[in-house]
Amino acid sequence: MAFPEPRNTGMLYRPLGKSGLYVSAISLGGWMTYGGYAADETAFDCMKKAYDLGINFFDNAENYAAGQSEIVMGKAIKHFGWKRSDLVISTKVNWGAVNGEILINNHGLSRKHIIEGLTSSLERLQLPYVDIVYAHRPDRLVPMEETVRAFNYVINAGMAFYWGTSEWSADEIQEAVGIAKQLGLIAPIVEQPQYNMLVRDKVEGQFQRLYSRMGLGLTTFSPIKMGVLSGKYNDVVDGQPPKDSRFGASSERFAAMMRERMGSATDDSWKREIEIVKKLKPIADKLGVTQSQLALAWCLKNPNVSSVITGASRPEQLEENVKALAVLNKLTPEVMDEIDEITGNKVTLDPARQD
Repeated sequence: MAFPEPRNTGMLYRPLGKSGLYVSAISLGGWMTYGGYAADETAFDCMKKAYDLGINFFDNAENYAAGQSEIVMGKAIKHFGWKRSDLVISTKVNWGAVNGEILINNHGLSRKHIIEGLTSSLERLQLPYVDIVYAHRPDRLVPMEETVRAFNYVINAGMAFYWGTSEWSADEIQEAVGIAKQLGLIAPIVEQPQYNMLVRDKVEGQFQRLYSRMGLGLTTFSPIKMGVLSGKYNDVVDGQPPKDSRFGASSERFAAMMRERMGSATDDSWKREIEIVKKLKPIADKLGVTQSQLALAWCLKNPNVSSVITGASRPEQLEENVKALAVLNKLTPEVMDEIDEITGNKVTLDPARQD
């Protein structure tokens, strides 16, 4: 279901799970960019471009750039004088440590840190509330009931409208929803997992029952997997970086960076993934799009994805990202099958275990 676009931007809006909240299909996140790698002026330019393109959903977290990302985003919202009701703002709590020292109660999903952490986030954002607050990774040292009650409290206190999870397992989400229902409290409505052509199991397999049974929505991140699916590393030969790249003089440094991005400290699975991405390029060429746009559109083709969170260090990147919406109709079942054949990782569900 798509909501009519309000400002003739061509943006697509989708409901967040079973809630009445609509988010732009493409959103802008502050991770790895605002308050850190990009200057404040650049962050302002990117947020303004996102807003002009119809993006209404801006994602953040207490630990992004040690709290500076929230500060920059809050400054931008205030600078442009945007109406709060026009925006969907989210942040995440758990990792804390935004003031330097990691103190024992300054992180986690205890009642204390959820309330104090969100209070601090709101101060940095200069906002009275966020639309969504996420539990940023699970905290298995805190009883689930305490966490659920704390998120229920911040919603009832007007500090947030909805709560969700980020990188939780299906069992953990199910436990939280079950406790909320049992106690008559507010349940999480959204999960924020990694999802892309190379990482599919959780979204397409493990979460399958949660969509219909609980109305779970998804705001996914890393659609191009740290740049790999953009094709920027297609010129790597036998694991060696392009000679004119900043890693050209150090193949070991390049390999270490790729292992870190792929989440593997020891093997060279990243080499195999680059080979897969190379084989996807002819599909992008045939459709007349970039590999990044193909990767974004592929994520949005999943009807359970409410929004794909993107990053941008230049306004032009946002313009390119939003063009992925025009690719959706080009992703026919035949094209999707062709992609599945190349990636070789399509999740096959057991019919006996489906609803």
